[in-house]
Amino acid sequence: MTFIASYIHITDPTLIFFVVLMIVLFAPIIMSKLRIPHIIGMVLAGVLIGEYGFDLLARDESFELFGRVGLLYIMFLAGLEMDMESVKKNSRQFIIFGLLTCFVPLVLTYVMSITILGYSGKASFLLGCIMASNTLIAYPIVGRYGLQSNSSVMLSVGSSMISLFMSLIMLAGLSATFADNLDWTFWVLFALKLALFIVGSVLIIPRLTRYFLRRYSDAVMQYIFVMAVMFLSAALSDAVGLEGIFGAFFSGLILNRYIPHISPLMNRIEFIGNAIFIPYFLIGVGMLIDLSTLKAGPQMWWIVLLIAFFGTFGKALAAYLSSLLFRLSKADGHMMFGLTSAHAAGAIAMVMVGMRLEVEPGVMLVDNQMLNGVVIMILVTCIVSTIVTQKAAQDISMRTIISPSNQKDARSEKTLICVKYPEIAPQLLYLALLMRNQKAKSELVALNVVYDDEHSMTAREDGLRLLEKLQQQASASEVPLQTQVRLATNIANGIKHAFREFACSEVVMGMHVHTNVTQKFWGEFIQSLYNGLNRQIILTRFEQPLSTLRLIQVVVPSRAEFEPGFHRWLERLCRFAEQLDCRILFHGREESLKPIREFINHEHPSVRGEYKFMAHWNELPTLAAGIEKDHLFVVVTARKGTISYKNALDRLPDELTKYFAGTNLMIIFPDQYGDQKEDSMSFTEAQHHEENSVYDVLLRWIHSKSPLS
Repeated sequence: MTFIASYIHITDPTLIFFVVLMIVLFAPIIMSKLRIPHIIGMVLAGVLIGEYGFDLLARDESFELFGRVGLLYIMFLAGLEMDMESVKKNSRQFIIFGLLTCFVPLVLTYVMSITILGYSGKASFLLGCIMASNTLIAYPIVGRYGLQSNSSVMLSVGSSMISLFMSLIMLAGLSATFADNLDWTFWVLFALKLALFIVGSVLIIPRLTRYFLRRYSDAVMQYIFVMAVMFLSAALSDAVGLEGIFGAFFSGLILNRYIPHISPLMNRIEFIGNAIFIPYFLIGVGMLIDLSTLKAGPQMWWIVLLIAFFGTFGKALAAYLSSLLFRLSKADGHMMFGLTSAHAAGAIAMVMVGMRLEVEPGVMLVDNQMLNGVVIMILVTCIVSTIVTQKAAQDISMRTIISPSNQKDARSEKTLICVKYPEIAPQLLYLALLMRNQKAKSELVALNVVYDDEHSMTAREDGLRLLEKLQQQASASEVPLQTQVRLATNIANGIKHAFREFACSEVVMGMHVHTNVTQKFWGEFIQSLYNGLNRQIILTRFEQPLSTLRLIQVVVPSRAEFEPGFHRWLERLCRFAEQLDCRILFHGREESLKPIREFINHEHPSVRGEYKFMAHWNELPTLAAGIEKDHLFVVVTARKGTISYKNALDRLPDELTKYFAGTNLMIIFPDQYGDQKEDSMSFTEAQHHEENSVYDVLLRWIHSKSPLS
């Protein structure tokens, strides 16, 4: 090793960064051919290039800095991607698994350390704390399979935080026993600092985040703000007396609802972390591992074997026992064991704390044998964790099959987004992204229709520039987006022709935020569009960013459950609420609310649905008093002649203008004929349809000067 290092020992920062990038590039390629998780490749590469391997690179400040950031990133992403509603619903399971995965390996390791290795009580307790905690080193595997919302994954992440928190508390207590002035004031002060940190974070961070996201939409500024929150939380957690990883995870939990999983901001956070910081952390962990210590003799092998076995066995026992208690599948048990069995920098940090504690002058609590045993144990548990997690992720993915009804809806799902105004178009695309079927990879189409007149060339260039920006926004979320600028003498006809050419299933349109429900609100083309397309049309007006919405209030007409388009609009609203992690309140008759409740409980159990009885549509104006700035008011309409139509709907334009001006608004025109191909009806049929439309009075009242965006 030293022979190679005498010829090749890289100290230049540029070459060090180049070597790291080559490892990040080729480790997945090589490991995939060997059918080994690439995370192991990162760790093994660190072993080879490190000081205890070929000594090609020095573990300089860049590994300390980027490795620390990578560890914080892993915990932060774990917090961001947790389904908080499932956590609330399954809090008992989280607590049970968290306590088991903490205390089962702690007790087993403690007893083994005292009885077999002959360590002191304090050294054994430290070793037990190390094995009680774990690092989610295999969590990136979960992300690649899209299983972040899986119940076993969320249980593992939540329990990891509980076990880590308990381990850090016990480690703080162990360290305090070496202080000369230890008394009850230490624990009181520690509890006060911890409570202040948690309460202050919960109260300040959400308010600060809403304020920032409402006023600044620049992608770089939003990313820097999120990173600043994460690092500040980690630093404050260190100041309290806990490791910074607790603060990073806690800040991720708080920011969870403000950063939807499919948003461009989330994509940037994951991309930068997985490309740079997390690989740096994994390689840095490998550089700490000294395999040469295994040459010390059977005693060293014996220590490594015992530490790795009892710690891993304790985690396995806790995982599989919990899966039996919660009636989960064998694959879920494997996933829980795989994610909670790895130890990394957290274990290194704890053992380093032990090396600073003096049992007596000149004698440290942790000797070199324990240090080497813990470091080798890290390599063993990382390998076991990644292999088990990879296999479990494959098994769970294979059993996750979309229901036939969802498959049918996904095949026919393609949203047409009609855009005109640059200040509104990004929100319309974002809305379509949030309502999109993520598993089926449904497509989106952005359309800009311009009048074919003397200004058409200028308008067409403006439309192309607008669609280019939307294309960039969609690419940031890794969503395919088709675009088209269409010249037409009639805007509505242009939309209808594009709708049929792209075989779309629904339309999303918007209005300017300063536009009320007047002639300009609807536009003169609505009558022609509404008569020519019998598919779902969604009209929107947003006064603030979608990620800052806290409540969606939906008004449902009675007997809406019998309409053909009932499940389509309900599915879209559920996806929308699920992505934003906000509550959704339905107003309507009990006979309409019952199927809505059943659908949500069966298809979207994580949605926080609430239901309020509304006796009559005349109560619509009274709801205005309960609409706040961060609420979205949704009106589901009905067509004249259909079973859910009522005369009170004719007053809808006047009521929206009078009572709901300046609010976030969405109006849904549901499918009239479901899956039937009624879009190409004849002119005579269109005239007959116009006479029987629910908006017969409304459409005759509307004569707009300009089309909707």
